[in-house]
Amino acid sequence: MKLIIQIPCLNEATTLPATFEQLPRSIPGIDEIEILIIDDGSTDGTSEVARALGAKHVVTFERNRGLAAAFMAGLDASTRAGADIIVNTDADNQYQGSDIARLVAPILARQSEIVVGDRGVGSLAHFSAIKRKLQVLGSRVVGRAAGLDTPDATSGFRAMTREAALRTLVLSNYSYTLESLIQAGERRAAVSFVPIGINPQTRPSRLMRSIPHYIRKSGVTILRAYAMYQPLRFFVSGGLVLILLGLLPAGRFLYFYAMGNRVGHVQSLLLATILIVVGFQVLLIGVLADLISFNRKIVEEVLYRLRRLEAQLGQSPKPPDAS
Repeated sequence: MKLIIQIPCLNEATTLPATFEQLPRSIPGIDEIEILIIDDGSTDGTSEVARALGAKHVVTFERNRGLAAAFMAGLDASTRAGADIIVNTDADNQYQGSDIARLVAPILARQSEIVVGDRGVGSLAHFSAIKRKLQVLGSRVVGRAAGLDTPDATSGFRAMTREAALRTLVLSNYSYTLESLIQAGERRAAVSFVPIGINPQTRPSRLMRSIPHYIRKSGVTILRAYAMYQPLRFFVSGGLVLILLGLLPAGRFLYFYAMGNRVGHVQSLLLATILIVVGFQVLLIGVLADLISFNRKIVEEVLYRLRRLEAQLGQSPKPPDAS
């Protein structure tokens, strides 16, 4: 049983030594542990530091492509390197390496396909009050979209089986955490959360530049993933809301008409017509999107089989700017 610990990096030469120091060298039930670095266009010699620290695999991007692309490149390289289990952790030493054994335990027991580390975001002292509330609210929204109990949806500390990695497809340019959970829930993967500890913060988050930036980016990611993986529910809900809103001015017009006031109130009738017609159009879009989603599932299955074949052969086309 081979475990590969993948670490996406962007200018992490100073934090990598502390991160490597905490990584486990052996875990009961695991025969081999290897470390894979994805250098996302670093300019501070991150790749060289990683190799000096003992990283067996290093994937480098010539320019910065973002965390989601680095995460996916790591999964691809890990499966080609023969990983049975893949653990993703951060390079800034946020997560405690000793908890990796706790992460992989449900996979070794064949209870889960994906295991996510739960930081207890609702009570983290170094999070501001508003950030704690946003993290809890965001996790609930993602959980509802995914059909999962997700106490910490934004945690990047997670383990997954080889099969789960081959089936993971992240299209977002922002982050992989939210979309991958919604996708896993849509295909009814066995996902579990385990409590973990965290280390003192070494630097500000690069994903959360500000509260408005975080809300905007995360909101767009959730809506896009929800519309992609639950199109019928997404569009039908919107269409029904519009139709119900249209019934309000329609009811107002009919009330006055029945009371004998049959002159005027045309605005209510026009508004009702517009809302109801648009609502039915949204419903039709939902039906079409649901039909298209079947094609997406077929494409995902073809992609899964191709990735599995490439992983078995130990090779895969390199990204355009990777070496």
